[in-house]
Order: sequence, then structure tokens, then C-alpha cells
Amino acid sequence: MLDQLLNAPVLDVLSRGLQAANLRNQAISNNVANVNTPNFKKSEVVFETLLAKQLQPEAKKLAMVRTQDKHLPLATDSKYPSAQLQEVSTTSMRTDNNNVDIDAEMANLAKNNIYYNALVRQTGNYLMDVKSVIKGQ
Repeated sequence: MLDQLLNAPVLDVLSRGLQAANLRNQAISNNVANVNTPNFKKSEVVFETLLAKQLQPEAKKLAMVRTQDKHLPLATDSKYPSAQLQEVSTTSMRTDNNNVDIDAEMANLAKNNIYYNALVRQTGNYLMDVKSVIKGQ
């Protein structure tokens, strides 16, 4: 029973979202650090679109489930996607072929900070709910 609470799909999605926010923060930091590097192409993290595509009704397939704790573990780790880092090479902002816009990167950093804090809050709320269920309050 405790295994089902701690391995719930909502916790899996929240942890993958936190990993995506962490990777996005690293990508933004790398982009800002290379703002004056000639021929540098910025990187972006793709997660939310992959998750939305996975959650669409036509993407539903018959999933494997463990009905008892004594069953062997499933071969698949998770049905939810992980964040992916992609290089954006289609645009060029300046004559030196660098496509990093410092204002856009700083706005993305602020947006990512809000996103990360919201995920941390949701994760904390879920774990507090689990704790109150365990205590019986």
C-alpha cells in the first residue's frame, strides 16, 4: 500500500517536471554564458509538449500493471517522457551567427524559476497528504 502511494503517477510526473526544470536552468545558464561566443547556437529543453502528447487520448495504450507486490518488476521504467535538450539552429540574432537573446533568456530563467517553485510546492503538498494518510489525521 505504501509502495502505491510513493510510486504514484502524479509523483512520477512531478519528479520528471523537476528534472526538466533543472535541465532547463542548466541550458539557460549555458546560453547566457555563451552570449558573446561567435557561431554559438542556443539550447532549449522540450518536456511539456512531450508530456501533453503522451497524455492525449489517442496515445493511450494498454499499460502493464503490477497487481501484487510479489510480481516481478515491470520492464518499462515509466510511461511518462523525460526532458530532452535540443539545439536551436534555425535562427540567427546577430551577424556573428550567435542566436542567443539575453533578454529572452532572462525572461525564460524567471519563468523557469516560477515553474520549478510550483512543482516543488505541489510535490510537498502531495507528500504532506501521504503523511496525513499514514498518521490517520
